[in-house]
Amino acid sequence: MSKQKTLRARALDILARSETGRAALKRKLAPHAESEDELEAVLDEMAARGWQSDARYAEAYIRSKSPKHGTLRLRRDLAQQGVDSDTVRALLPDDADETANAAAVLRKKFKVPPANYAEKQKQMRFLAYRGFDGGTIARALKQTWAEQSGGWDEEWNDGEYGD
Repeated sequence: MSKQKTLRARALDILARSETGRAALKRKLAPHAESEDELEAVLDEMAARGWQSDARYAEAYIRSKSPKHGTLRLRRDLAQQGVDSDTVRALLPDDADETANAAAVLRKKFKVPPANYAEKQKQMRFLAYRGFDGGTIARALKQTWAEQSGGWDEEWNDGEYGD
């Protein structure tokens, strides 16, 4: 019984430091558990008492990462961390917020509009790497550089990524 109490104490120590997903908590506690049943019992207790919640973890993760990353990356990262897709989908920012986030990331990284198609492609690749989808990238480019330069060069807006 003292081993389970130790496992429970370890779980509380981990959860006291930061929000943690169930899969990550299980991974951290597994080396200290005598059996899978013991580990599952502690994890179930933490969830039942409201001390561990995947929804709360996903909300905190999205709140901290969404200003710099798109929904594609957030979904992938949270799926890798064991958070179910329905929970993630409910918490993701809407299209307008994501476009504003992409535009802010774009303005921070690139101070001037692209001078040619190659520079535009570079900016698009950067946003894609950050996890923004094609439509969001097109809207962010158009919005950002139309605001800054007074107009967007329509010859580059070839419809490849929406809009």
